[in-house]
Amino acid sequence: MNAFLLLGSNMGDRIAMLHEARVLLSAQAGVVVKQSGYYESEPWGFESATWFINQALHIETPLTPEQLLHTIQHIEQQLGRIRATPSGGYTSRPIDIDILFYGNDVIHTPALTVPHPLLHQRRFALLPLCDIAPAYVHPLLHKTTTALLQQCPDQGRATRFIASAGERR
Repeated sequence: MNAFLLLGSNMGDRIAMLHEARVLLSAQAGVVVKQSGYYESEPWGFESATWFINQALHIETPLTPEQLLHTIQHIEQQLGRIRATPSGGYTSRPIDIDILFYGNDVIHTPALTVPHPLLHQRRFALLPLCDIAPAYVHPLLHKTTTALLQQCPDQGRATRFIASAGERR
């Protein structure tokens, strides 16, 4: 099944963390068919001095949506993500992996909602997604990712990121 994921990191060597997540996803979740460029964006929903680096992936996975979610959460844990926060809100993290789309499936379970319910409100997610799937049609909103980006209400800063010599790609 085709799935689209969003990776993000705002702790440590952000580029290296995204690379490591891609390697683990390739080994545990399926084939990475396409990857976007890197985008740097200000934190969404909380304050942090360190901005996020985000990247979208198109993967071909044999896993069910639930298996994919479990695998992603395991990879996040392997890479140092701690989910529980005292406030229950957003916080800085070494890695964050979200399932944006799983084919054209619409999934609503206590553990998983796909398409990602906030995708159309997040510029930092739509920019890299448009790199790899500009004509992909959201199965609920019936708009392409390009149209969603053009209509996105998020005014947060997000720009293409070029890694410096000290940062690995």
